Amino acid sequence: MKEVYPPMHTAEHLLNQTMIRLFGTKRCFSAHIEEKKSKCDYHFARDLTSEEVKNLEDKINEVTASDLPVKESFKIREFASREYDLTRLPENEDRNIRIIKIGDYDACPCIGPHVTSTKEIGEFKIISHDYSDGILRIRYKLNSAS
Repeated sequence: MKEVYPPMHTAEHLLNQTMIRLFGTKRCFSAHIEEKKSKCDYHFARDLTSEEVKNLEDKINEVTASDLPVKESFKIREFASREYDLTRLPENEDRNIRIIKIGDYDACPCIGPHVTSTKEIGEFKIISHDYSDGILRIRYKLNSAS
């Protein structure tokens, strides 16, 4: 299995939650997470305006700067399925589902590595976005935390 860069993976969670809060989307249905740049695909009705992109970046950077703790907990699959969408988890995932909680901002099931605080993410920057046939793709990168 390919190693995932923890700051970028945690940033994906913040992007997903911010898309939910700002635009009422669901979490991305597809993601490709790498250290230098990553992308998330959303079911969406249009492209984003430059003002919306700036607002999205600003909100995510506000959350990262707020130094929220990133914690893990475990729930039995039956209970986790009542609260969370488990469709992106492997079918053979055992009974205990790992939940990643980022302060009071986001919580979702996840098997990937994460930072311990949002402050470790650095600056979030959308490098491009495009829309085609009901899919909004957002590509982003991180500028390292100091």
